[in-house]
Amino acid sequence: MHAPDSLPRISRRASIQWMLGATATLATREVQLLAADPAITAMGYGPDPSMVKIYQPGEVWPLTFTEPQRRTTHALCDVIIPADGTSPSASALGVPDFIDEWISSPYPAQAGDRQTILNGLTWIDAESQRRFKKPFADLTNDQQTLICDDIASLKPKPEHKKAATFFKRFRDLTAGGYFTTPEGSKALGYVGNRPSGTFEGPPVEALKHVGLA
Repeated sequence: MHAPDSLPRISRRASIQWMLGATATLATREVQLLAADPAITAMGYGPDPSMVKIYQPGEVWPLTFTEPQRRTTHALCDVIIPADGTSPSASALGVPDFIDEWISSPYPAQAGDRQTILNGLTWIDAESQRRFKKPFADLTNDQQTLICDDIASLKPKPEHKKAATFFKRFRDLTAGGYFTTPEGSKALGYVGNRPSGTFEGPPVEALKHVGLA
């Protein structure tokens, strides 16, 4: 499937709330960033972020993805979690924005993923050009799947080991973002704390006892 020319975006407020919630559910790693990667100097929200303020993109920390990286992320998210008859695709729920916020944030728990994701996006576009002479986002779904099958293997070929590490983390972030949305939770069949029946109110005898019936 070809990515659209103009990719939809969710609000910054929604993606930040989402990222803070998903942090508790995703495994985190702390690895040193490569020297070539610009240092993240933003301070973040501090210990008490406001969840009612509407932040604009780049207001608290700059986002990372270029438009080509966004297109690649959009396409790869949808290979991992495509739309089906009952659930929307990962990109339709804003997962690319979630991943952008995640790798752009100035916190150690997320910083370890920054270089892994950026290097992986570079690799997958280069591999797409090598095999099919097009960026990953412009490939057919079958062509995208062929590349992903090689790096999704539990025992990848030696030349695909680094790409497989990227794909595993990208897949974890995609699933972590997707299934912490209301729509994603519904796709899992999770209903949360809901009453098992209908409360008809206190019995008439009890109401009479307190003079209400």
